[in-house]
Amino acid sequence: MKSIIKSSIVLLALLVSYYSVSQEVKEVDEKGVVKDTVKPFKRFKIDGVSAVVGDHIILDSDIDKTYLQLQQQGFPIENITRCELLGKLLEDKLYAHHAVQDSIVVSTAELQNGVEQQILYMLDQLGSEEKLVEFYKKENMNEIRTELFDINKVQKLSFEMQKNITEEVEITPEEVRTFFYDIPEDERPIFGDELEIAQIVIDPEVPESEIKKVVDRLKELRRDIVENGESFATKAVLYSQDASRKQGGKINGIKRNGPYAKEFVDMAFTLRQGEVSEPFETQFGYHLLYVEKVRGQEVDVRHIILIPNVTEKTVAAAKSKIDSLRIKIINKEITFADAARKYSDEKETRNNGGQLINPVTFDTRFDLTKLDPVLNAQIYNLKNNEVSPVIPDKNNVGKMRFKMLTVTNRYDEHKAEYSKDYLKIKELALKEKQKKAIEAWQTKKIKETYISVNRDYSDCKFESNWLKN
Repeated sequence: MKSIIKSSIVLLALLVSYYSVSQEVKEVDEKGVVKDTVKPFKRFKIDGVSAVVGDHIILDSDIDKTYLQLQQQGFPIENITRCELLGKLLEDKLYAHHAVQDSIVVSTAELQNGVEQQILYMLDQLGSEEKLVEFYKKENMNEIRTELFDINKVQKLSFEMQKNITEEVEITPEEVRTFFYDIPEDERPIFGDELEIAQIVIDPEVPESEIKKVVDRLKELRRDIVENGESFATKAVLYSQDASRKQGGKINGIKRNGPYAKEFVDMAFTLRQGEVSEPFETQFGYHLLYVEKVRGQEVDVRHIILIPNVTEKTVAAAKSKIDSLRIKIINKEITFADAARKYSDEKETRNNGGQLINPVTFDTRFDLTKLDPVLNAQIYNLKNNEVSPVIPDKNNVGKMRFKMLTVTNRYDEHKAEYSKDYLKIKELALKEKQKKAIEAWQTKKIKETYISVNRDYSDCKFESNWLKN
């Protein structure tokens, strides 16, 4: 019975691409008496339904909006068909539908935060809320927020469902070997020029007097918030010295294993909801932390960070220290790696001899064609094991520092070799196995899920069997 009701609803939705209205008009007879008549029906085009997947409906306008999003992101859309976009939307809705069935939950606060980030970006591009509302053809900003929230929710559910499907997929050495040797020799991948980079960082020492100034200022801000009831968010906007100040210091979804300083995470999980910390230190500066909401294993917080100033004297001392260290390395009195372990102030790299980790692949190799332009310029002319000049630098919260770099290894462009490129080949083999797992899941779920596609798309050559032919 439930299936029959759903089928009837969908049939009506697919048939109704037009609707009729009667419009009352006034006419006057030959005696001057006003009489009511009804004008003939007029038909107006409305938004049609392209498809239904489980509990999700895909409208014609959803395809149009996807075109718009791709255009905004700089993708060429001339050769992308409506069939291809509908296929992608069908996939997203299938994943989202089964994510809900499997009780996968996404954070409302995280989604709302993402929406606000998108709106801030778009306002920066367009200049005003009025222009943004006009651009999206909406009545007001709330309608835009609602639409972006719904889109982001489906995308997040889709991502989490795919993650669930693939996270248990593992690859054995024998599978990697089979994958590689099944590729014809003339079709094996070409790996571009790569290199490994190490660095030594020296931070200017911060005088105790400057630390005291910052801690005292944070204590004063805490009193204003805790004792006088002033807004933490407002204080963050006015005083915090990092990018989160624009959102009132807000950071959603802190996890115990998240990408934040250990002291920061520990404090977030020590405080109760509604509490404000005393000032505390991380490698980035000194913080106040306010726990806004505890959501199981995640915490939403606001924070204020202040960074103590360095003096000309301590800057000069740091420069002198790294200059003398560079001379010792060049004169072979100490190796670059040993100097990094003993003297570098960068905790993330010093224990590994200063070796940088590629944030995309999480190994030590960097593809020259994808290297950060600033870093590329700094190492471009270096030979292997040559030490760069000392470079004035700033970390991600603007703290002054000095660094020097070296290239520890170079790998010229070459056709993939099993022993030499095992980790890269393993990554390709794993992705292929994950892709097959997703395809198998999708084939199974398409059979089990209520799916109806408008007959306007019956000639589409979908990669998956959405038409259930």
